[in-house]
Amino acid sequence: MKGQGRGIDGWMSIALAITAGYLFFVVWPLVTVLINSVTKNGAPTLDGFRTFFSSKLYYGTLTNSLLVTVCVTVLALLVAFPLSYFMTMFRIRGNRAIQILILASMMSPPFIGAYSWILLLGNNGIVTRGLRGVGIDSPSIYGFAGILLVLTLQLVPLIFTYLMGAWRTVDVSLLEAAESMGVTGWKRALKVITPLLLPTVLGGSLLVFVRAFADFGTPMLIGQGFRTIPVLIYSSFVGEVSIDSNFAAAVAMIVVVVTLALFLVQKFIVDRRTFSMTAMRPIEPVQLRGWRNWGVYAYIYTFLILALAPLLVVVVSSFRNTLYGQFTHGFSLQSYFSSQRDITRLVTNTFTIGLSALVLLVVIAVLVSYLTVRRRGLLTGVLDTLTMVPYVVPGLIIGIGLITAFSQPPLVLTGTFAIMVLALAIRRLPYTIRSTTALMLQFSPSIEEAAISLGASKPRTLLQVIIPSLAPGILSGAVLSWVTIITELSTTLFLYTISTQTLSLGIYTQVIRGQMGTAAALATILLGLTMVSLMLLMRVGGGREIRV
Repeated sequence: MKGQGRGIDGWMSIALAITAGYLFFVVWPLVTVLINSVTKNGAPTLDGFRTFFSSKLYYGTLTNSLLVTVCVTVLALLVAFPLSYFMTMFRIRGNRAIQILILASMMSPPFIGAYSWILLLGNNGIVTRGLRGVGIDSPSIYGFAGILLVLTLQLVPLIFTYLMGAWRTVDVSLLEAAESMGVTGWKRALKVITPLLLPTVLGGSLLVFVRAFADFGTPMLIGQGFRTIPVLIYSSFVGEVSIDSNFAAAVAMIVVVVTLALFLVQKFIVDRRTFSMTAMRPIEPVQLRGWRNWGVYAYIYTFLILALAPLLVVVVSSFRNTLYGQFTHGFSLQSYFSSQRDITRLVTNTFTIGLSALVLLVVIAVLVSYLTVRRRGLLTGVLDTLTMVPYVVPGLIIGIGLITAFSQPPLVLTGTFAIMVLALAIRRLPYTIRSTTALMLQFSPSIEEAAISLGASKPRTLLQVIIPSLAPGILSGAVLSWVTIITELSTTLFLYTISTQTLSLGIYTQVIRGQMGTAAALATILLGLTMVSLMLLMRVGGGREIRV
């Protein structure tokens, strides 16, 4: 009995330590942003909010962001639902390879998609010059339409992945029952299947909304006159003309309120409509014939071409000759050799910072998931709630919070290796903890009890029994976290120095400077790392559903 008490005390100490860490490194930075939004030079003020809502130039960025985000979310859902329906209901040759390619198209940062479309349809793009040569004006990639195109293509796979997982839980007997009542085809999809998938649709749509709303790189590169709220926050905090941290903090708080409100609404709807399904008889795909079969293939491959072609353009462009950063005729390895030192530095930083963040991430995720599943109580309930904070706060605001909180004593981390690791770990924590918690819930408590009855302590049971049993799932989640870590941009945008610059940051800075060849070379290397990681994910995942 005493041993049990010591065990509880030990786990309680871990729970307290992690909670304190969350409060200090996650909550406190956001509190400093809140304080800065209502104070200026130490005096209380609402000038930042007043300035924002008094000028259309400023509040128009919120309208622009909401317009883009709603349109992207709706379009992504309209494209992803038929895509997942076709891939589930019908026999598609190369189904697994297509799913991998769809997932791969999502794994590159959105700003690389924007950059690749600039190479295609920019003022001096490949397609632009080709059409100009025959007297045709090409459509502009800049502004609202370009942002909509890039983000939709980037985020369709996100909802697609969620829907494919949900389809696996649908029992074919439900579809047969609907068919016996004369409800078939799209009527069955809309009236029977859609209500079943609604919680998944809402969850995926929320994630698309948050990512599109918080995306900085895409509107920064191709927005031009169409400014969104992340670009406004960045320009206010960095100071293109002058720095106004009070105004930037006020706008950041408005963004947090919008994303938090949406999260709570989505959670309320899902909680009221939550139910569980177990597919005793999973859906068996059928073979289509004739024009319907051709139509399904046309739909799938049209999306694949649109999603992957820009990335192929980036790879090809990395081998083109350049002059003063701009592409010229001929092909060579010039962009790689001329930037060899920068490439070595950026790749080294990406691995050292990324792997350090990944180790921290996995350790915290395993401990938090174990505590919330096996040691439920008031403290672990609070900890579980705290872990969702970075989920609803955009990365740009997390970065602002970290630089605000840790740029002065007693703890100065600005410009250090540690703050980069911390930022990347914080950004991915909610997703990694949720995936690890799902694995922990599947692990039978009886196995743990058997180990303890044989004399193993609780920590030893966790290390030698639970973790090895869940290792494939944890490793799969770790690889996916690694992919998102190495492609992250907005969270670290305010935090890096030359000595801590990663590949994503290097690509962004090269594009801003107009060094297109170097940017293409760096983007190709990042895409290569992403694809290798994705192949590893498929191998260790063993064909299981992938959650992002």
